Amino acid sequence: MKTGEKLQLSVIVVLSMTLVSVLVYLPDSQSSNSQDDTNQNLLAEASATYTIQESENPIKKYDETYTRIYDRVSDSVVQITSTRTDVNTHITINGNPLSQQSVALGSGFVFDDAGHIITNNHVVEESKNVEVTFNDGNSYPAKIVGTDSYNDIAVLEITENTEEQMLPLSFADSSILVVGEPAIAIGNPFGLSNTMTTGIISQTGRLLPTQENGGFSIPNVIQTDAAINPGNSGGPLLDINGQVIGMNTAIQTNTGEFSGIGFAVPSNTIKKIVPSLIQNGEYEHPWLGISGVDVTSKITRSLELPKNYKGVAVVNLVEDGPAKKAGLHEATYNSRQEIKTADIITSIDKMPVKSMSDVIYHISEKNVGDKILITINRDGKLIDIQIILEARPNV
Repeated sequence: MKTGEKLQLSVIVVLSMTLVSVLVYLPDSQSSNSQDDTNQNLLAEASATYTIQESENPIKKYDETYTRIYDRVSDSVVQITSTRTDVNTHITINGNPLSQQSVALGSGFVFDDAGHIITNNHVVEESKNVEVTFNDGNSYPAKIVGTDSYNDIAVLEITENTEEQMLPLSFADSSILVVGEPAIAIGNPFGLSNTMTTGIISQTGRLLPTQENGGFSIPNVIQTDAAINPGNSGGPLLDINGQVIGMNTAIQTNTGEFSGIGFAVPSNTIKKIVPSLIQNGEYEHPWLGISGVDVTSKITRSLELPKNYKGVAVVNLVEDGPAKKAGLHEATYNSRQEIKTADIITSIDKMPVKSMSDVIYHISEKNVGDKILITINRDGKLIDIQIILEARPNV
């Protein structure tokens, strides 16, 4: 492209952008017999519109929304400091492994009027001492009331008298979140108290695998691009109304620092589990007793299923587990270790199942002792099987 052509192109782009601005902000105008009068009217109206926009300053109003939310919720967000003993088995003194104290920093927030504080289980797990620091800088010792390692939730209670005004955060319904909604994270990244970051809901319904707990995963997790870093764990994820939609718990990264993908336990999960942790110290998870894989094109061909068939192939069954007691079958394999036969779960309580995350989500919404109706495809025939859910065994 010649120099003259480059210049012409840049002018076209600028003019196009200017034209769009006029079209967006320009109010409807009456027609005129004079082209000059029309141009003058357009310029006057555009100028007047610009003056109005400048005086109202919509950007300032948008910023004030976040400011008001921060002012309203910041006193409800706390810093969690936990001290634990780590054992170094590679160093021994007088035959005993070397032990040393380590400190972990996290976040939390006030859950109810009784002053219960919730955070991530991994923030306080195996801690000897836990300290809660409020926004005013006052710190108090706390005890662990209950924990649920499967969903990474812990409940704390301050152990001494305090004059702090406990201001519980209100909760929103996480089941109605949609991608693109604003998301606000408040916590203590790297120990920087009450830091606010903003972003959007990047996706919902994620399945977050855990390194422990026998391979169980956290279902229905919220994904956000609001910056979350070490120290944010246990802090609230809020919507544009300042209500809790989740609790920040993990990030996906190759560097150990935030790379645009953060995860939060959804508010509906918190609301369901925390009352049991306060009352009983634990939560009984309903359990099906299977391991399965999503139906792939390879499994579809092997089992001669219709193209793009959706469901979950039951791979293994836990001995004496609910699914095996009810009559589900494990997969069998040929000499090439390809699935030869398998029960394919297609629905639970008439709700379609397309992936293993659907199975985990449906089960997590139930309670121990509930009956569920599972529809399976076995050798090309659809069969309904009723299963009574049992409590998940400790691992």
